[in-house]
Amino acid sequence: MSLKQADVKTAYKLQSDADYTYIDVRSIREFENGHPAGAYNVPLLNLDPQTGQMQPNPNFLAVMQANYAGDSKLLVGCQMGGRSTQAGQILIAAGYKDVTNVVGGFGGAQDRITGERNEGWVDAGLPVDRDTPTQNSYQALQQKMITSD
Repeated sequence: MSLKQADVKTAYKLQSDADYTYIDVRSIREFENGHPAGAYNVPLLNLDPQTGQMQPNPNFLAVMQANYAGDSKLLVGCQMGGRSTQAGQILIAAGYKDVTNVVGGFGGAQDRITGERNEGWVDAGLPVDRDTPTQNSYQALQQKMITSD
């Protein structure tokens, strides 16, 4: 099983029409500053308050497994596409069957091979939320992991 790829407009259509769930793997702070409308936050990396550096989230996979079945239709996005590619590969390796990386992410990115710019969610003028419904927050999703142990 390989990680599928979709541009932001295709991802929005899948989220709207095909019942895909958008998982934003950016940090909690990035997510709170704006995210694709309807997205859920499960950070791949967290800010370490002691060092000020981003560190891998040791609970990433456990939180995903506590909230999403292996046959869930998942869109995985980040700021530019790097973290979401990594997160998508982790999910595929763990047995998830329908995972799509959102190319360009929230902010857009330069393609390293072609040099072309991959349009981001914001660039495309797609709906953005700045308020996070409680059930979409990392804290709420993490709570399901804790209570399912």
